[in-house]
Amino acid sequence: MWIVPEREIAGLMTRAAAFDAVEQVFAAMASGDACNFPVVREALGHEDALYGFKGGFDRAGLTLGLKAGGYWPHNLERRGLINHQSTVFLFDPDTGKPSAMVGGNLLTALRTAAASSVSIKHLARPDAKVIGMIGAGHQATFQLRAALEQRAFDKVIGWNYHPEMLPNLAQVAEEAGVPFEAVDLPGMDEADVIISITSAFSPSLMADHVSPGTHIACMGTDTRGKQEVEAALVARASVFTDEVAQSVSIGEAQHAIAEGLITQADLIQLGAVINGTHPGRTSDDQITLFDGTGVGLQDLAVAAAVVNLAIDRSVAIQVDF
Repeated sequence: MWIVPEREIAGLMTRAAAFDAVEQVFAAMASGDACNFPVVREALGHEDALYGFKGGFDRAGLTLGLKAGGYWPHNLERRGLINHQSTVFLFDPDTGKPSAMVGGNLLTALRTAAASSVSIKHLARPDAKVIGMIGAGHQATFQLRAALEQRAFDKVIGWNYHPEMLPNLAQVAEEAGVPFEAVDLPGMDEADVIISITSAFSPSLMADHVSPGTHIACMGTDTRGKQEVEAALVARASVFTDEVAQSVSIGEAQHAIAEGLITQADLIQLGAVINGTHPGRTSDDQITLFDGTGVGLQDLAVAAAVVNLAIDRSVAIQVDF
């Protein structure tokens, strides 16, 4: 079995490689070549943590495994650790033997950012110029860096529950040579693309905060009860998702469906747009929304890629397990 420690990931996995892996796995899911397993996601009742498992099998890529981990909201303030902690385990699909254990913290950040970027590539208007960020934590910086590579944005606007964290976004914008402005939530109506990446259980982005033609990537809702945007906004949009089953049960769409505003039949797999079996955006005034729940196959795809790179560069550790 190969082990790729967390400390090696930054030198192996790039944003571009993560983007390609996620785009390919979304396409495989939509064509029926890959499937995710039901998610286990539970509150521990200890340290306010959420913990769970995401797994799946990609028959085309022969990738089988799971990611174990979750969200410990007090890690940063109490221990100097990032709040999201995870590890990916890969198995030989022919024998069931474990083949690799991979540090999943940076990979999770990269694959989550890649997912929203894939949605921007395929759903945002080509002439999008202003990108809005809701959330300014650790993951938000990855989201913004990846998103800025998808369109010729000339402005970043941002809002966060804790405004003192907005300099995180301002720094990323400055690195990219793009001006940054802090706004109130109604100011999001200036944005052509909005990424929401919070851990909220009540909505902040409302339907009247969003202009026609906007693409929204909802990336923080991955648990029953979480909610980042108003259900009426979901109902107003054309909704695309990584996986329909997860969107209905733990994604942003759960609330609009519970209120009877949309049905499961209204949800479209983003992979269908990538494969060309769905047209995606059909007008400049259409609001598109990507419900990014985070599927296990994303984690497996980037982990498998990083294992191969680590072996090639002699930084993977081989153990007899």
